Formats: sequence, structure tokens, C-alpha cells
Amino acid sequence: MSRDEQSAGKTKQELDRVVFIGRTFEEYNNMFDLRMEELVGKRILDCPGGACSFTAHGSRLGLDITASDITYDHKPDDLERKGLQDIRHAMETIERAKSNYVWDYYGDVEGLSRHRHQALQDCVQHMRELPERYVAAVLPELPFKDEEFDLVLSAHFLFMYSDRLDYDFHKQTIQELLRVASEEVRIFPLTDLTGSRYDHLDRLIHELEAEGLVVTENKVPYEFMRNGSSLLSIRKI
Repeated sequence: MSRDEQSAGKTKQELDRVVFIGRTFEEYNNMFDLRMEELVGKRILDCPGGACSFTAHGSRLGLDITASDITYDHKPDDLERKGLQDIRHAMETIERAKSNYVWDYYGDVEGLSRHRHQALQDCVQHMRELPERYVAAVLPELPFKDEEFDLVLSAHFLFMYSDRLDYDFHKQTIQELLRVASEEVRIFPLTDLTGSRYDHLDRLIHELEAEGLVVTENKVPYEFMRNGSSLLSIRKI
């Protein structure tokens, strides 16, 4: 069996163990404090992209965006079914714990559900139209060249699952994101699933700065999970 076949088999086995839920283009702009003028002419990677519609909407606006995710070797129809199941389960869970969230952006669970469904539908439709924009990969390895992108965005993965992904995995993944970025990596949010700041964030920042990188924590105009209103910017000099 070839390495590609082994990788494909591994990602297929993972589908039931991941949550295929995404955010909209507008949510991304707020989460990552993005402005259209800074995106024009940039090569952008969204990783892991999940069911986010950032690539779909951005591409239709003329932006050069690629998404990468462990799930992308699956057919859009299968991902759509998985996404609908995951949204339904997530909304039921959030309904029971509404006080853990800030509702200024969405209003209520119904508003949140509309955003999640819109992101999913836009994402899978774009997959059908331009499948080459959606590249399957298993972190901490990416199938891209050094500095193939200018800006790399990574949302709702690193730091959030620190209860099951150790520090070495976080460091290796960030190093890989930096490898394929020529300018900057942005990570959002900086909290785990309980809303607590990632325990090893200060250590991580110190080690990255020791490598000559410029690392800053920046407040953003978005908060849904309580305390989740900051991003980490890692810039190459």
C-alpha cells in the first residue's frame, strides 16, 4: 500500500471522531480581525478548514484561498450528512449550557444554528464546484511547499482540545503551519473547551519568540465562548 493510500485510509477512519461544523466568511473576518484590503493578492490557507465557508465566499470575491482538513477525502454528500448531524447535536448541547456563551453576535441558539447551516451548505456546494480548493491532510503534516501561502488561519482546533492533544503536538503543528506560511499564522481562540486560557501558551510564546518570530495576543471583535475573544499572531520577520 502506498503512503497516499495509507493516509487516505487513516483520514477515512477519522470521520466519525471529528465534528464537521464550520463558520461563515463574516465570522472569520471577526474572529481573525480581517479586512478585505489586507487579503487581496495574498495566498491564504485555512487549516483545519472543516465546514467553514471562508474559502467558498472568499474565492467568489476573487481571493486566493485553499482549505485543508482531515475530512476532505470524503465526498461532499457524505460531509453534508455528517455536518447536519453534528449541527443538530451541537445545538442540543449548547441549548443545555447557554450560560457558558456570549450571545451578542448570534442572539440565540436559533441564530447560531442558521450561521452553522449556512456555512455548511456554502462549503459543500463549493467543494462540488472546485474540489481542488479542499486538500485532505492529517496534522501535524501538510502536503504543501515551504512558504506556499502568505497567511495561514487556524480556528477552533489548537488549544481547544488540549485535554487530548499534548504540547508536542501543538508545537509540531504550529511549526508546520509556519513552514507553509511566508508572512503570518493566526490562531483563534486561545482557550480550551472550558473557556480557560491554554495552560502552556506562555511557554509556547516564549519558545516561538526565541526562534526570532514576532508573537502577539490580539483582542478581536468576536466572542462566543466566554473568554474566547483573542487570537495569536505569529509573524515572520
